[in-house]
Formats: sequence, C-alpha cells, structure tokens
Amino acid sequence: MSIDVNNESGTEVDEQAILDIARYALARMRIHPLSELSVIVVDADAMEQLHIQWMDLPGPTDVMSFPMDELRPPSKDDDEPPQGLLGDIVLCPEVAKKQGDEAPTKHSMDEELQLLAVHGVLHLLGYDHEEPDEKAEMFGLQAAIVDGWRAEKGMTGPSPAPTVS
Repeated sequence: MSIDVNNESGTEVDEQAILDIARYALARMRIHPLSELSVIVVDADAMEQLHIQWMDLPGPTDVMSFPMDELRPPSKDDDEPPQGLLGDIVLCPEVAKKQGDEAPTKHSMDEELQLLAVHGVLHLLGYDHEEPDEKAEMFGLQAAIVDGWRAEKGMTGPSPAPTVS
C-alpha cells in the first residue's frame, strides 16, 4: 500500500499514526496492496477554501475526500481486488482539536485525526452518511476499524466517538 502523508498545516500531528490507521483501514476493507492514497493535512484557511470550492459551504471542515479510481471493497466472491489510485484525503487539525475537545468522550487532536482518516478512507470507498441506514453502516464500520487498530496497538480506553460532520 502506497500512502503519502503530507503535513502542510504548520501544526505538529502524529503523521505515523495517520499512515498506520489508513493502512489498517485499507487492509481491513481488502483493498489491493498496490493501491495508492494521499493524505494532506492543511490549516483552517486552506480547508475553508476547499470547503467553499467543492461543497459551496462556508468555514473549514474536518475532513474532505477526493476519490480518483472509485475503488470499492471486493465482494466475498472476488478472487483479487482491483488496484488503483484511491484519491486524496484532506484533514484539518484545527477542526479536529476543537471536535476532540467538545466530544462527549474528550480525546486528543491526534485521536480525532485518526478517526477522520478512517472516515475519509470510507468515503473514498463509496460509503456515505446522508441517510440513516447509510450512516449506521458507515459509522459502525468506522468504529470497528478504529477499535481494531487501537486493540492491535495495545491502546486502552474507549475509542473516540464519531464527531464527523
């Protein structure tokens, strides 16, 4: 799995954890190991510009996903998943910090960025949360991936509750 994490935000973030959890999420979703993903960490001003340009919504957001090859998790019948360019995930640590501070189970900015990285991966794979059933599926899968990764890393305590907008 080729994953690049590029921090352009000016804020110190745990880039290795973002890379690790994105790799874990893609492996759990059975995405081809030669697929490529880019994660970009930007400041609030850059995120706001992207949010306005692509969503026509004001203010910065927490995570945005820009799919490329529209890869999907393979079905159980598929012998091998296709490889390709997954796309880009853009994260904003300033929004992540605020969300972590305001969450019912307060957690760090880095924990929120890890959750957002998984959220972004799922969006790249075609998951959405517009409808209640879609939201239940996506957020359930998101929690399972984050919890699985945390367990593998030997992290204790509850995983961050979804704060993704």
